[in-house]
Formats: sequence, C-alpha cells, structure tokens
Amino acid sequence: MKPVHRITAVNDFVVKFANVNGSGSASANELFARSLLRMGVPVSPRNIFPSNIQGLPTWYEVRVNERGYLGRRGGVDLMVAMNPQTWDRDVAEIEPGGYLLYDSSKPLPPSKFRDDVNLIGVPLTEMCATRYTDPRERQLLKNIVYVGVLAALLGIEPEVIATLLGEQYKGKAKLIQPNLDAFMLGLHHGRDVLDDVLALRVERRDAVGSRIFIEGNAAAALGCVYGGATVCAWYPITPSSSLAEAFQKYCSRYRVDKATGTNRYAIVQAEDEIASIGIVIGAGWNGARAFTATSGPGVSLMTEFIGLAYFAEIPMTIIDVQRGGPSTGMPTRTQQADLLSCAYASHGDTKHVLLFPEDPHECFAFAADALDLADRLQTPVFVMTDLDIGMNHRLCEPLRWDDARRYDRGKVMSREDLDSGREFGRYLDVDGDGIPWRTLPGTHPQRGAYFTRGTTRDAYARYSETGPDYVYNVERLLQKFETAKSVVPQPVERKAAKPTRHGVLYFGSTSPAMAEAFDSLQARGLHVDLMRIRAFPFSAAVDRFVAEHDTVFVIEQNRDGQLRTMLMTEQEIAPARLVPILHFDGTPITARFITEAIAQRLQGANVEPIKKGLVA
Repeated sequence: MKPVHRITAVNDFVVKFANVNGSGSASANELFARSLLRMGVPVSPRNIFPSNIQGLPTWYEVRVNERGYLGRRGGVDLMVAMNPQTWDRDVAEIEPGGYLLYDSSKPLPPSKFRDDVNLIGVPLTEMCATRYTDPRERQLLKNIVYVGVLAALLGIEPEVIATLLGEQYKGKAKLIQPNLDAFMLGLHHGRDVLDDVLALRVERRDAVGSRIFIEGNAAAALGCVYGGATVCAWYPITPSSSLAEAFQKYCSRYRVDKATGTNRYAIVQAEDEIASIGIVIGAGWNGARAFTATSGPGVSLMTEFIGLAYFAEIPMTIIDVQRGGPSTGMPTRTQQADLLSCAYASHGDTKHVLLFPEDPHECFAFAADALDLADRLQTPVFVMTDLDIGMNHRLCEPLRWDDARRYDRGKVMSREDLDSGREFGRYLDVDGDGIPWRTLPGTHPQRGAYFTRGTTRDAYARYSETGPDYVYNVERLLQKFETAKSVVPQPVERKAAKPTRHGVLYFGSTSPAMAEAFDSLQARGLHVDLMRIRAFPFSAAVDRFVAEHDTVFVIEQNRDGQLRTMLMTEQEIAPARLVPILHFDGTPITARFITEAIAQRLQGANVEPIKKGLVA
C-alpha cells in the first residue's frame, strides 16, 4: 500500500546507517557525513558500535541541520538498513512518511515492511557481484555504492565525494579508482533507476563557517600538549585509549628537540591503571605536568592513589572519558555516571575538582586549564568528558591558544626564596586560601626539603598523629576546595524569551540536545531559563539560579541523578525543587526526550506571564 505522504525536507533530516561491525562501513558512512560538510551544511554524526571486534550490529547516525543543531534529535527520516539481524528494530525507528533504503537483491516478505514508510530497494549485492570478483572487495565497495545512490537521491555533489576519496586514499592510488568506480556505479543507478523516490534534499549552504570537525579525545590530547603536559601514563581502556594515542602523535610532532632529536616527553603504557596513576603522581611530585586518560573502571582501581595525591597535595590531571557502568557495563556506550565516584574518590573525607566540557573545543581548553588548576590548587583535577564527546566527530569553534599565556605553576618556592630566609612549611597556610607553598625536588641543597607521606603530619610535614594536626590539615583542604570555587570555569546562563519560574541545570554532552530542546519548548510556549554547569565545586551563581526558580529540572545521563545528589548535598537544596530528567540507555540523549520530559511536567502549569509584573 502506498504511504499516505512523504517527509519533505531540505538540509534538515536524520539519516541512520545500520551495518555489521567489521564490514568496512565506517569509512563509507563518514565519507557521507563529510561530503555534507564540504557542501557547507552542518552535520553531527554519532557512531554506535559494539565492544567486540566484528560481527555484531553497528549504527552510524547523521543529524543534518543547517540551523546548526548538533545534538541527537530523535527519530529517523531515512534508514539505510544493511543488517538483517536488526531489521525489525531499524524499521521501527523510521518516522511515518520516512524512507527505507535496503538491499533488494533477495526479495523480502511484505510483513517485513511498514505501510507508512517509503521503500527504496537497491540490488546492492547483485550489482557488486556482477561488477567485482573478489569477495572482500564486493563487501567493502558495496558501502561505497550506497553512498553513490544517496548522492544521487539527496543531491550531493559528486565532485565533493571524488575530492574526499582522493584525500582519504592519498598516497594509495590503487584504492582511489575502485572506490570512485563503485561510487559512480551507485550514482548512476540512483539517477537512472530511482528518480524522484526521495523528498529529502541537500543544498549547498555556507553554514559551517570557520568551525572544525574533530573528536573530543584528539582535542583533549592537544590541550594537554599546549597546557604543558610532558608525562602521560595510561592503561588501554575504551573509550579513552585514542586520547593517549593522540597525545603520543602530537608529542612526536611538537615535543622533539629539533637540534638533537631528543624526545622531551615521557609516555608510559603501564601494566594496569594502578601503576599508571602511580607514575602520574610521581611525575607530579617531581614537578612535571602529568596526566592519565581512563574511564570509570580505571577510576575505580585508582581511588587509593587518588586519595594519596589529595592528602599529600600533589598536582595531577585525570581525564575520565565516561562510559556505561557499573563493572564492565557497556564499554562502547555513553553515560555521565562517574560524577560521584570522581567527586569523592578514595576513602575518608575527600572532594575533588571536576570540569565538565560540552564539546571538543572545551575539551581542548579544559585539558589545559586542568593542568593549571592542578598546579595552582596542588590537587587532583578531573576532566569529565564521555564517549559521546570523546569518540565522535563534532563541529566546534576552532581551537585557540594565546601565545602570551603562561603556565600557572601556583605557589612554588625558588632557591632564591629559600635563601632569602622565607619560612617554609610544606603544609603551612600563610595566605588563608588553604593552599600551602611547595618546593620541587633539587631546588636547594639544604633548604626546602620535606617528607611526602600519606599519613597525618603537621604544617611542616613532620609525622604526627595528634588530633589538632589532623584537623588542621583536613579543614585546610576544605578551605582549598572553597578557594577552587572562584577559579574553576563558571556556569553559563541562557535566559528564556519571557520571564519564568522554571529553570534547567545541565552539563557536558547534554548541551547540544538541550540547545534544541530549549527552542522546541519555547515554540510550544513553554519557557525555561538555562544554566550549564561547567565545574565542581559549584559557584555561588548556581545557588542564585536555583533560588530564582520554583522548579529546576536537572538533566543528566545516569540512573541515579548524580548531579542532583551533589547539588542537594553540597548546596543544601531541598530535593523537591530539583526535578530529575534522566536518560541512561547508553545512547546520547535526544532533544525530543528532553522536550517531552519537561513538557509533560509543565502540563497544566501557567508558564506565560499572568499579568504585568508577575511571572508564571
């Protein structure tokens, strides 16, 4: 039965590719996404892949939106279904009036289709079997063939694809021609056989501007280079491994002495996470800027050493690329579920600084900032990214660095300071900010030495188990945490178009979906003020924001509302004022999910101004 309508859109739709992991589809799907960028149309792709090597389902979702929305919208307008195992699930995701592009080489029963979905059958297997003889070549090039079909149907300029293939296989001339041939095979089939079966179109725009297309892990690694990190110790764990690998690539480029060829960095793949954090602590104690990249299970193993660094007051940076937990959880799915485990990592009374970047641009900036903050505060600092940001390419503002910027090493006494007779007490607070002065090993042959330990001591680093000495140190650490409130990245606010009693707190990778949800709610006449939290400890601005609103929605991607818990605990906010909006199935949160969750709770409430001077 012919569908009653067709979704019609220009530069505003969602395409999803359903493939089998290990089939060579990833490069073809990325080729598709990059071709739209080259035509000046913003896209935001997300790769949803299994944790095994091959054989299981994998999906690649591309949000196309010339207005620049970069979050997941929810729903699929065009499904490219290449995996029989997930067929029913994939077909169910298509919006009514949407499109299903599938391999029609073998007929499928009518029960496999929906009456409200437009069908685009392409005999991909048959076409490749006729054209190519090698079985592996048939499989790989089939992906390029469907890119050619999509180019014809959507209006993607063939010259753009040809240029991208040339760049992708630069130096591998033997690969360029077969891929171009497969692309043209699909292009001609789309033009000659499938004319006018698709009402989705891509038209050239100039909406990308100067933005760059980069993964968060690569951006964070570059931030560590610019931020002065010379030591990285790590143990491989998804989804953080590519960060350490990128750091090694950048160091080999920028941290090698040109005159001697000597490496001016140390990168150690340790035997486990415990060893890696131990190496980072040793490097930080010795004056080097050092970091590790890990994920939730790694943080769990590192907690005792994190407590040592906190209590001994040793600078170090931990970049936590969060994934689904607990235990092994979902290694290749995204969550924001490590907040509590990182904020209070280790036993006893501990509180750690957390930074929450929203995109690769902030991954770069916050990685460099974390190294400064760790030195300034003499404490561990966490950069809380996640798989969605870390392993997906995202459009963002260009990474910028001020060449006049100088590293903030904090309170470090020099040899001249010690020779001048200045009093030195390693854990002595002379400024009232909770941060003592330190020396680096080898600074002076007679003065400034101290014994670093994880047990209690007095202000001069002398071993002590007396209650007053312990209380002095842990209260001073609390004062240091209070000082951190004024130096960490401050929250960002966005006001509703009309006065409102409703607010939203959110952070990190929820940001792009929240930006679209904000507009969608406003279009419905539902107005909310926004505040994006960028760091813990929370600044006074968070308290003010909550006080200004009767109801505050807290958007996060975990089951237990961990940010909400921290807000209630640290800021002593009444639980009833903080309404949790929780998404935790491992896929990135969508704008539709946020919009509907908030709209349902606001039903029946007046959100328009009642009259002048009063707000709903």
